[in-house]
Amino acid sequence: MPSIIPLSQVAPELIEQLLDRAFGSDRHARTAYRIREGLDWLERLSFAALDDNDMLAGTIQCWPVALTDPEGRHHPMLMVGPVAVLPEMQGEGYGNALMLAMLEAVEGTQPRSAILPQVMIGDPEYYGRFFSFLAEHTRGWDCPGPHDPARLLLRSANPAILPERGMLGPWQQDLAN
Repeated sequence: MPSIIPLSQVAPELIEQLLDRAFGSDRHARTAYRIREGLDWLERLSFAALDDNDMLAGTIQCWPVALTDPEGRHHPMLMVGPVAVLPEMQGEGYGNALMLAMLEAVEGTQPRSAILPQVMIGDPEYYGRFFSFLAEHTRGWDCPGPHDPARLLLRSANPAILPERGMLGPWQQDLAN
């Protein structure tokens, strides 16, 4: 059973080493990095999973992003990810525990009607089945870089309030508190 702690309690170099092992050292070229470029992850929504020996096994980060519609209006969201688990520990429940901790933190901070939509780039089978992240409402959204529309996923209490078209990118509003 993983222990979940705030990611801020982990040394930054350990986080970077884990992300390199999980995604490769070329991960910074991915579209998700462009979407959240220049931002800091949100401490209250980012976590680490430790194994039975208190060694870092996985991490999850959340970022303040926005969908900018064709009229220039910003629709704030939380970007989930990366969800990273050491390759040798994948399939042992660390990713699931991290997702549940993050969702509990998101949902525990405000009434359901006020929860920001969450967006991520990930496996639609896994994240849809277990966490209700779907690509249905993101088909007309663009990203600053190549992406597979089937992997751009949204979790929202009311996706109908979001525009059908727009560009995802960094959001500079203070969501850290």
